[in-house]
Amino acid sequence: MASRISCIFSIVLLSASTGGARADFTDGKLPDGTYHCEVYLLGLFLNLGDITIKGNVYTGPVTFGTAPQAYNYQMDANGVISWLGPLGGYTTGGNSISLTQATLDGQTTPSFDIIMKQPDGAFTASTCTKS
Repeated sequence: MASRISCIFSIVLLSASTGGARADFTDGKLPDGTYHCEVYLLGLFLNLGDITIKGNVYTGPVTFGTAPQAYNYQMDANGVISWLGPLGGYTTGGNSISLTQATLDGQTTPSFDIIMKQPDGAFTASTCTKS
């Protein structure tokens, strides 16, 4: 009986320590990896490139080749991301970032949504999902 209780306690302790290792907004960063960005437009998913995250640094978005430079980003406790450098087509040609919101639910793949404001005042939303 004592060994059975010890075994159950070990399993509970292991699952608790594994669950605590998950990333969340309090870490102030996204899980490292490559995030594939797409927008749904006119019935099609359009590839907007890949953003690579490593620690508090990002590169991209890149469609072909490699990103020329890395930049820092910050994420607050609510999962709102501030990009501290350019973000490809999201920040060129009069476009600007209105909001970037991360989703780090333990049951789903990490992702973030980028809301871009276009020069004419219209907004476009895209989703970047960890590959």
